[in-house]
Amino acid sequence: MPWQEQDRVSLRHEFVQLASLPGASIAALCRRYAISRKTGYKWLKRYQRDGLEGLADRSRRPHHSPLKTPSALEAQVLAVRREEPVWGGRTIRRILINQGHPEVPSASTITAILHRHGCLASADEVLERQAPFKRFEHPHPNDLWQMDFKGHVGLRLGGRCYPLNIIDDHSRFNIALRALAGERRVLVQQVLIEVFRQYGLPYRMTMDNGKPWGNQFGGYTRLTVWLIRLGIRVSHSRPYHPQTQGKAERFHRTLHAELLSKQPFGDLHESQQAFDWWRERYNLIRPNQAIDESVPVARYRPSPRAYPETLPPFEYAPDDQLRRVGRQGQFSFQGRIYKISEAFAGEHIALRAADKDGELELYYCHQKIGTISLHI
Repeated sequence: MPWQEQDRVSLRHEFVQLASLPGASIAALCRRYAISRKTGYKWLKRYQRDGLEGLADRSRRPHHSPLKTPSALEAQVLAVRREEPVWGGRTIRRILINQGHPEVPSASTITAILHRHGCLASADEVLERQAPFKRFEHPHPNDLWQMDFKGHVGLRLGGRCYPLNIIDDHSRFNIALRALAGERRVLVQQVLIEVFRQYGLPYRMTMDNGKPWGNQFGGYTRLTVWLIRLGIRVSHSRPYHPQTQGKAERFHRTLHAELLSKQPFGDLHESQQAFDWWRERYNLIRPNQAIDESVPVARYRPSPRAYPETLPPFEYAPDDQLRRVGRQGQFSFQGRIYKISEAFAGEHIALRAADKDGELELYYCHQKIGTISLHI
């Protein structure tokens, strides 16, 4: 769909950042963002000439003002801190470097400025001294996306907002941050269709065991069956082990500190406007210590795997033994009834010999979904 009025500058910013990366396909990005190539090249040219100001429909305050005097330096540091009161010395230093300021002081000097002006509490100083925790990350964008809900937040005008978050494991690029009215499958699936059309398909997705993509037993749901059918490998975190979703959990803490904790939103529309504004800052402006103080968009590339508007047929191997799953999630083999998830009702699964004698492995498309024993 064409760019909406409320978020067009954010989308232009994201588009030109991705289009400026080495090896980027302008034509492919224009298709993903539903704009003409002429429009894409226009915004890219404006951005290369005028920076972020060139993407706006009206003039904005200049972002590049050299720091020539100590007073100007302190004023600029404090201005960045006022924009985001939880940012410390390292983050502010990277922001100033990214904005093109010359002779940016060290992180310790900036921390001293914040301390001198009473901007740092003791908790902030502890966080500044902590070294970034090194986490495992997948080697390429779209190798793995982590998806999760950030609980729910109350709205001033009544009701609740359920923030849905999707994070790329390699780049920490936020694929989606949506204000939803609930945790229902139909709402999540619509968001996924939109982001698949824009960013392509990941190779794998991981989620916790909550609805609508799992349960306390790590079972499959209609949503995860649909994802597998699209050619995406699906995995769930271990029950009661949220660290498996570490990057999503870390993103949620940042979201809460920088946005959700400040004030309640009126309704879902107001929530989404705030989410769009903050997501742009997170992806394109805010340095991330987990990726060497780079910004996520600098490490992200859209997936070459396009979303299929019509699902192609899936071909099982010739020696697979196929069974159709019934409405209650059951199938028969050698005169016995076996039960798997009702999410596979109406689908064909394959039975293959396992390494252990007397066992068969169950596959749906490319993914192993279980094992059965013929001796029980």
